[in-house]
Amino acid sequence: MKTTRRHLIMGLASACIMGFATQASAADLKSIQEKSVLRVAVANEIPYGYMDMSGEAKGVGPDVAKHIAQALGIKKIEWSTTNFGSLIPGLQANRFDMVAAEMAILPQRCEQVLFSQPNSSYGEGLLVAKGNPKNIHDFASFATSGNKIAIMAGADQLEMLQALKVPGSQIVTISNNADAISTVSTGRADAYAATSLTVGELASKSDKVEPAADFVDPVIDGTTVRSWGGFVFSQQSEDLRDAVNTELAKFKKTPEWEKIMTQYGFSAEDAKGSFTKTTSQLCAK
Repeated sequence: MKTTRRHLIMGLASACIMGFATQASAADLKSIQEKSVLRVAVANEIPYGYMDMSGEAKGVGPDVAKHIAQALGIKKIEWSTTNFGSLIPGLQANRFDMVAAEMAILPQRCEQVLFSQPNSSYGEGLLVAKGNPKNIHDFASFATSGNKIAIMAGADQLEMLQALKVPGSQIVTISNNADAISTVSTGRADAYAATSLTVGELASKSDKVEPAADFVDPVIDGTTVRSWGGFVFSQQSEDLRDAVNTELAKFKKTPEWEKIMTQYGFSAEDAKGSFTKTTSQLCAK
């Protein structure tokens, strides 16, 4: 009995120590500024956040993140890349301090992580085989056509398709955008659902695929779907999130921010749209 009790006490003590250690290891603004190093992750998605051939971080998220880090007195950013579906788990495991992937701000994600205010806004699109042989122009048709539609693991297009009653048996999940071209061109799926910017970028890389012409944006619960992307943090990093929000609000008022949007293919409507929603509105169910 004494041995059992001793083991129980030791176990509880260990759990407490681990809990304190986990809390202490979460990204803290003061310690980040003291070290002058910010760890930022991207998912290698053009034009949102990616590493170019020379190893430099590019995209809307990284370019804005670089400005914010400088404004916060942080001299160095340590970049890392991971699959989109691993971004939130990576934050929760303290593998990085912030995500700069223009991840869509959604209620179910807000329960797991913290989001900045929106940095961008963007619509949807479909990548189809050259010539669009199945004559596909929207998400909704997959609910009745029997055609297969591919999505990236962890992407919010899954929730859109589910809301449109697309059967799970017709949804093909791939691990990253790079696999989309072969998935569609070989017929494993009849289309790939992604944002319009991603679809355009993928289509520019191969003459075997193209964006679906005359695409009709999905309408769910009477509202046309549009996404708002932001920076992401662990739930223990409120001070870092708040500091980023302060600098982001300032930067979005400058011509330099507008230039970044235009440079990566965001339209004037996309840039303007980023101001139309707040994170609290987007996180509300």
